[in-house]
Amino acid sequence: MKDSASAAFLDRFTRDFQRTHGDLRLDIRIQQWTGIGAKVQAALERTGGGGPDVIEIGNTQVAQYVDRGGLLDLTLESMRDWGMDDWLPGLAQPGSFAGHQYGIPWYAANRVVIYRKDLFARAGITEPPRTRAQWLVDTAKLDSRGNQGIYLAGQDWYTLSGFIWDEGGDLARQTSAGTWEGTLDTPAALRGMDFYRRLQTLGSGPVGADEEHPPQAGVFAGGHVAQIVAVPGLTQAVVQRNPELKDRLGYFPLPGRTAARPCAVFTGGSDLVIPKNTDDRRGATAVVAALAGTTWQTDLARTMKYVPNKTTLADAVAGEEGVAAMAAGAAHGRATPAAPAWAAVEADNPIKTWMTRVLRGADPATEATRASHRITQTLAGG
Repeated sequence: MKDSASAAFLDRFTRDFQRTHGDLRLDIRIQQWTGIGAKVQAALERTGGGGPDVIEIGNTQVAQYVDRGGLLDLTLESMRDWGMDDWLPGLAQPGSFAGHQYGIPWYAANRVVIYRKDLFARAGITEPPRTRAQWLVDTAKLDSRGNQGIYLAGQDWYTLSGFIWDEGGDLARQTSAGTWEGTLDTPAALRGMDFYRRLQTLGSGPVGADEEHPPQAGVFAGGHVAQIVAVPGLTQAVVQRNPELKDRLGYFPLPGRTAARPCAVFTGGSDLVIPKNTDDRRGATAVVAALAGTTWQTDLARTMKYVPNKTTLADAVAGEEGVAAMAAGAAHGRATPAAPAWAAVEADNPIKTWMTRVLRGADPATEATRASHRITQTLAGG
């Protein structure tokens, strides 16, 4: 996919792979994300050969293609050869369906806290918080002198999801009958929303908009915000707008309930899949094995500032503060529910509506029940 890997990385990989696999040649074709779903589905339904042998897809997209029967089952290779026990859960879990592995983790990126080191020092905070309780205390200190303790938009549902998962809840779950139902009305989900509410009030983020309206990079660059929750790469946009912040920014994982582990986070990224209609299963498997293996995972992570696909490879990015913070969170990462129709939930997102209504003073449980019902209906196709 466009921008997933640099041209230099792809050139290095191609030359090395073809050198070590003398009978194989690679033809890498870059795709745009816009409209990719229809193109992938068409490729999976293709007959007569000549289609792609390996495809990169977003980690949360695997379920919809598995549901239509187009992907090769790679469970045996994953267990026997590819060390699946060490994969990041936020990449591995959405690649699994009914106990079988179809999506092979390639790379991950997730949110961290980007903070102003100078404002922390001015508030007497000598190190980043490691618990959610301390995070609230520190953020309250920072929310003064004309500064926002944190800029957190009211509809940043990816960040909320992490708090819900950290409490032991989920956005939706599959019942024993195989159907899906919304679960925002569970005690765990309500605790996650309550923490989000308390944190969000320590700044002036809009309660009726998400982090892109307005883009939070611009707000942070304005100079009166102590923290935002975002992927580390966002700092490039921040510094472009305000070069004075270049040496004032730091990163830490979202704090967890206890200091023993960071908060769960939504893990974005990509999985590699092999279509059932591949002309060359052996060659396709060799490509996936190489891209998901230690050598090229290390290279990709360092080149693109990604989190490698295994927790055991976190040291590969230890020297990069932002990526190291991502890797710490990704070890406890999750993905959205692996329901084939989840994309329809996001298209008209009732989670955002729930968040805004709660932040405006509505009863959290009542609104959670309403939102959960909408999720259930959508996942059932209604």
